[in-house]
Amino acid sequence: MTSFIGRRREIDEARSRLQQSRLVTLVGPGGVGKTRLAEEVAARSSRAFRDATRWIDLASIRDRDALPAAAAAALGVTDQSSRAVLEKIRDHLRSRNLMIILDNCEHLLDAAAEFVAEVLEDDPEIRVLATSRERLGVAGEIIFELPPLSTPSTSDGQRAADLAIFESVALLVDRAQAVVSGFDLDDSNAPAIAQLCIQLDGIPLAIELAAVRLRSLSPEQLVQRLDDRFSLLTVGNRTDVPRQQTLRALIDWSYDLCSHAERTLWARLSVFPGGFDLEAAEDVCGDPDASTYQVLDVLDQLVAKSLVGVDRSGTTPRFSQLMTVREYGHELLAKSGEQEAIYRKHRDHYLDRSERYARDWFSPRQSELLAQWRTDHPNLIAALDWSLRVRDVDEAARLAVALRYHWIAGGNLADGRIRLERLLDRLDDAGLARGNVLWVTAWTALIQGDREVAQKHLDECAYIAQRLGDRRLRAHHDHWAGVHALFSGQTADAIRLYNNAIPVHSEFDDPAAALTAQFQLAMAQTYDGQLDGALATSAEVVAVADQHGERWNKTYAVWVASIAHYHRGEMEAAAASARQALSMQRDFKDKICTALSIELLAWVAEADKDYRRSAQLFGAARAVWHRLGTSVSAFGPDIAADSVAVAHRLESSLGAATLGELITASNLMTIEQAVDIALEAATSPSASVRQDVSHPLTRREREVAELIAQGLSNRVIADKLVLSRRTVDGHVERILNKLGVNSRTQVVAWLTIQKRR
Repeated sequence: MTSFIGRRREIDEARSRLQQSRLVTLVGPGGVGKTRLAEEVAARSSRAFRDATRWIDLASIRDRDALPAAAAAALGVTDQSSRAVLEKIRDHLRSRNLMIILDNCEHLLDAAAEFVAEVLEDDPEIRVLATSRERLGVAGEIIFELPPLSTPSTSDGQRAADLAIFESVALLVDRAQAVVSGFDLDDSNAPAIAQLCIQLDGIPLAIELAAVRLRSLSPEQLVQRLDDRFSLLTVGNRTDVPRQQTLRALIDWSYDLCSHAERTLWARLSVFPGGFDLEAAEDVCGDPDASTYQVLDVLDQLVAKSLVGVDRSGTTPRFSQLMTVREYGHELLAKSGEQEAIYRKHRDHYLDRSERYARDWFSPRQSELLAQWRTDHPNLIAALDWSLRVRDVDEAARLAVALRYHWIAGGNLADGRIRLERLLDRLDDAGLARGNVLWVTAWTALIQGDREVAQKHLDECAYIAQRLGDRRLRAHHDHWAGVHALFSGQTADAIRLYNNAIPVHSEFDDPAAALTAQFQLAMAQTYDGQLDGALATSAEVVAVADQHGERWNKTYAVWVASIAHYHRGEMEAAAASARQALSMQRDFKDKICTALSIELLAWVAEADKDYRRSAQLFGAARAVWHRLGTSVSAFGPDIAADSVAVAHRLESSLGAATLGELITASNLMTIEQAVDIALEAATSPSASVRQDVSHPLTRREREVAELIAQGLSNRVIADKLVLSRRTVDGHVERILNKLGVNSRTQVVAWLTIQKRR
């Protein structure tokens, strides 16, 4: 949102070092501009990477064990399997050509180093640009120490014309002009401005914070205050003056200029590991007897002082603090004596919010609720982890259970299951709280394909329900035991268990659970041979869902209907239902239903003897399954048998080689691209497979494509053809566009098909 000042040499140097090494770490003190420089380098280098750039911000991650899951989310790896997250990340990145920016590593150095080493070991076309206050210590790492902005050597006798060449001066003047109308650099204030930049060591954050004070102080007054403060902080050891001390001196000084209310709110806001909205700030940081607008007024003052940032890109503004400012706030909070109380209020706020969302789930707001949960994810995890640390296990259990749709429909299975299992280790009492955690944990395990673990949790849940005489808990057990039976091929048992659970869900006014059990019942009926019953059950789910504007259960019910139609031989109806389910999933981004729907469309295409189309769809479905870290077989032997049978018939019709080529050409799609081809979007990335023109490439482009097929990088191709790197980059981009593909592997598949023709 602000102009980028200077750093031309540093940008060129960082880009040059990225050509020398696959890992470059920008090292420097807090506030020196590492993140901002990384943003500029990424923006100016994106065309050099076929798959562009991915940003992983570690600032809000406090637990080293949470780093892989955060990285997976940033890289677009959906956590849906029980495999190690790093293994899923390696699979996701294989054959990709992109740059990863790993930002704010200093507090997770060991974990960041392990992650980078794992990523770079198997993926030769991946580059990592890290930012940290310390080096990562990974073999092959190139360190680029980011210096402060250039500053004058002295303030004596400086004139405005003399200072124009210094980046720190340009930044100070630019930011001052944003807050003080008519501010300008002239000969009268030039010495003071030069002194400010010198005393602030050219650190961008320090300069930006100081510039705000020019609203009420002259440059000369700023110099006087900084002189006093810096002298005080450096008296102890004048031989050791790290830039962090200089930045801390400025933050200390900013703190001194804050009112008591501002200092208190600053400290309390540090409880938020990432962004937060006004409702959260008021609930967590406000005093019970304060006026309604107290937090808003003080928060606005902190925004004006550049101690809190505002993101207005969404419908509701979200606030955040720079990491250095937040760390300072943590120290203030620890000294205040109210640290535990504020953390408890933070947990209680997100517990209350999540329970409200869970109660509102059966409504037209499902997409909105999922989006809000995703936005709040760092705070939700922090609230759960704090509760586990202080052993507030009952509240942690309530929160983890309330977040069940966030774990499942929101694609956060790994984060959820880890904490659910930790809860079970700490919940000693065999009471209702443990019983509820058990069935939610079993749900996550079943989706991940861990049926044995799920069975153990369900057995204990049944024992607790019987001991307590709790019919509602028993219904939850029967519901997920029904899923276990369905996924184990025991359809009759599944139907019996669903029929036990559904009436009790309804009796206790839980229509969301009842409808979920009903669409699953329809699937069990389908594979039990009760096709008419399955369609009737699916129709009932759709009718109830439509009455309430509910869409998540409806989407699955529509998908189940497509399977029933398929087994009845009604291919047109099967395809229409599958496409409807797939279109609805765009709102929820539920990748499981997405993969299942694409798979069904592949079956229909095979039944219609459109074998090449079927193979393309199989490849698209496998692309989604691969990114989920699971497969259709996790959902039971019956549906897996359908998939295998179709694949065998396709191999007989097309031949193993052709089938493999067609699947490979689609297998590297993103999930969004897979949905596009399944819905027959015009921008289908597998258009190359259907290409009617034998040779759409020019002679030079064909030559470059052949070298790509040999596994050569753009740099090596440029050397071999005696061309500039930029020229080769342009050829590669045009090749991808002409063929309608998005990866070098797909170019290889296209060439292979052409040669076979």
